[in-house]
Amino acid sequence: MSTSPAEGGGKPEGPIGEDGRHELWREGIYDHDNEPKVKRRDGSFQSIEKLRGFLNYERNPEPYRRPLERVLDWGELNPTEEDDLHHTEVEQKVQAARCMDCGTPFCQTHTGCPVNNLIPEWNSLVYNDQWSDAIDSLHKTNNFPEFTGRVCPAPCEGSCVAGLVDSPVTIKNIEYKIVDRAWKDGLITPRIPKERSGMTVAIVGSGPAGLAAADQLNQMGHKVTVYERADRIGGLLMYGIPNMKLEKDTVDRRVNLLREEGIEFVTNADIGKNVDVNELRANYDALALCVGATKPRDLPVPGRDLKGVHYAMEFLTKNQKRLLMTKEGNLESSWEKETFITAAGKDVIVIGGGDTGTDCIGTSMRHRCKSVTNFELMPQPPMERAPNNPWPQWPRVFGVDYGHAEVQAVFGKDPRVYSVMTKEFIGDDEGNLKALVTQAVEITDKGPKAIEGSEKEWPADLVVLSMGFISPEEYIAEDLGLDSDQRNNIHAVYGDFRTNVEGVFAGGDCRRGQSLVVWAINEGRGLADSANQYLQQKKADETSSDGRSAFANLSSLSPNI
Repeated sequence: MSTSPAEGGGKPEGPIGEDGRHELWREGIYDHDNEPKVKRRDGSFQSIEKLRGFLNYERNPEPYRRPLERVLDWGELNPTEEDDLHHTEVEQKVQAARCMDCGTPFCQTHTGCPVNNLIPEWNSLVYNDQWSDAIDSLHKTNNFPEFTGRVCPAPCEGSCVAGLVDSPVTIKNIEYKIVDRAWKDGLITPRIPKERSGMTVAIVGSGPAGLAAADQLNQMGHKVTVYERADRIGGLLMYGIPNMKLEKDTVDRRVNLLREEGIEFVTNADIGKNVDVNELRANYDALALCVGATKPRDLPVPGRDLKGVHYAMEFLTKNQKRLLMTKEGNLESSWEKETFITAAGKDVIVIGGGDTGTDCIGTSMRHRCKSVTNFELMPQPPMERAPNNPWPQWPRVFGVDYGHAEVQAVFGKDPRVYSVMTKEFIGDDEGNLKALVTQAVEITDKGPKAIEGSEKEWPADLVVLSMGFISPEEYIAEDLGLDSDQRNNIHAVYGDFRTNVEGVFAGGDCRRGQSLVVWAINEGRGLADSANQYLQQKKADETSSDGRSAFANLSSLSPNI
């Protein structure tokens, strides 16, 4: 902390101090009851102001915990309040002040936030220390900001108007701070619907789409029951996203709130297998399918069936189940040792990038792997936007995610290898994976093309396939006779979400295809609106039908009526 705004000389240094926050200055030792003055880009120390905040202050996202520290545990990446990396309330206000009151906030349009978060509004509320109003504003559009504030890649920041000429506002950090403070301050409490419609809805799938649909429909007054085939509620939030990105107590906290608000949850219910889907449909007024896109893309090359080649979700799910069993005090003997997939002491290769690939890298690091390499088919992205990738599109640029940073810190190099494709897996005499062979590729007008003579062998004890998902599993759709689109997703028009079967709706990745958590929330909310219209009309028709029949009976009894 500087002792005087006039100290120093020459060209002013940047406003960010050695502690990773904007430098502060106070009038004297007795001035700690007042807000300090903050260093600006021009070197002066002045009171925080929002009018020209995007010009006066630098973008300063709160950093994750240090790589060499966090890689030793399964705790969340974000620093706790006790961590010296944690942003103070003053720094949070400075970052909120950078929101520039632009005429058209692209951050909340279709190019930015899929749920149309009222970003400028709650940034202004944070700046004015109105945290209670900020969480109310955030909840108007986003059912689960504690999830998106942790795992969303923040397309809103890619379309931030400030990013046209400078760095975008730290929107994701601010969202995270709003909701975490709201939970801490007791501002998020059960909202019990005052009236019930008498209509019932079954939702299959408890991922972000299913939970968002359930939350909306419950608040609309309908009786909602959510069916989940796994042993815990949350879908990919529980088992597909590792603990360091999303602590499972955070998921359980929201699920328990939804349960208090009247939503019923049923686990170990594999609809279409141990529960008849047509029976389910017959017992509810509406049926909503939010089953996700869970069929992974395979790599059909020689040696694919060797022991040691696994899908990403298989790897991540079994790891998360083991963590939860350990946390709850279950004995190590119940960890399914025969099926648990460990990276400990192994040469690991993750095939495929994206968020899931990074999660597999981070999980392998926490297993104490011998090495980890990440193959990507496409070339390395540019450091800055390419001409064909203008603002406000999502910037397809080179970045370092948490898993890459951890490998760099431990092994001294980035794990990614670009422009390669796997040609074959090599095994030993016992059928165990021991290596794989790659070829370099070049991108042509017809797609990736292997370069002859570029073969290279890589040692590998564990290969994790993280190449995305192609469609939902078909058995529920087949039992119901649902139409599918050209990608084998359940066919339902966006905005309507109705399938070709009466009273059956579909939303989330099973309709849209593999996408982001925030898009799943968008789809769940949209599905709920459409289902609500259907239920209201159904109730009105039933009421009208009952009224006519009752009147007809009276008429038959009394000719004078």
